[in-house]
Amino acid sequence: MLLPSQSVLTPKRINQGIIGKMKISNIEPASEAEVIKRGLFARLRGWFFTGLLVTAPVLLTVYITWAAINLIDNQVSNLVPGFEASILGGVPGVGLIVGGVLITLIGAIAAGFMGRWIIKLGESLLNRMPVVRTIYGATKQILETVISTQSDAFREVVLVQYPRQGLWVVGFVTGGTKGEIARLLPGQNVNVFIPTTPNPTSGFLLFCPKKDMIFLDMSVEDAVKLVVSGGIVSPPEKGNPKSLPTKKAAKKAVVKKAANKAAKKAVAKKRV
Repeated sequence: MLLPSQSVLTPKRINQGIIGKMKISNIEPASEAEVIKRGLFARLRGWFFTGLLVTAPVLLTVYITWAAINLIDNQVSNLVPGFEASILGGVPGVGLIVGGVLITLIGAIAAGFMGRWIIKLGESLLNRMPVVRTIYGATKQILETVISTQSDAFREVVLVQYPRQGLWVVGFVTGGTKGEIARLLPGQNVNVFIPTTPNPTSGFLLFCPKKDMIFLDMSVEDAVKLVVSGGIVSPPEKGNPKSLPTKKAAKKAVVKKAANKAAKKAVAKKRV
């Protein structure tokens, strides 16, 4: 009778043990040729990814630029009669230049008395159309807000807690909250556009209290890169905020400097 700790050595178990030992003993280290092949393959793979990182941004930039130029050239050739049949019609980029010149001429005409009268007449006709007036009014208001030199739209980058406290997202200040919303909300609020990744043209509009936001020194371009890349491209920090002088400290320094100058002038007058 066998104890529980004992086991019967059957022929099958003996063969398995012998085969296992043979397998372990037959394992040989990799040859020098295999090591060279693996090293060469690793180098080729590294060179391929390095070349991809170098060429992909250049090719994408050239492709997008070329597509934009062709799109503008096609639009100009459709709007300007006889442009496509002319000598310059087949030259890439000429339509872009012609379009820029035409827009500049329209702006020069619109700045005059006759141009303003034509614009008012056209706007009065568009405002009578049910659907067109909504699209035209919204587009004009957005462009006037963005292009205006006195506008603060999309000039400041902020951090906002969204969708809950403790989670922060990058946003763009589009202006101060005005109208009925500003009257109903307590405190001073700011309109903040929260873009989505990787498409920053879509997002959310939030009305945030100014005291609950963190204003960044980051430029809008760097913030857009950060959003589009999903956090992969992180812009470098421009400076340590703790080392930067505050407005109160700068004002005290100016006042102290002016007082020192006044004291020196008074001493010089007494000596004279």
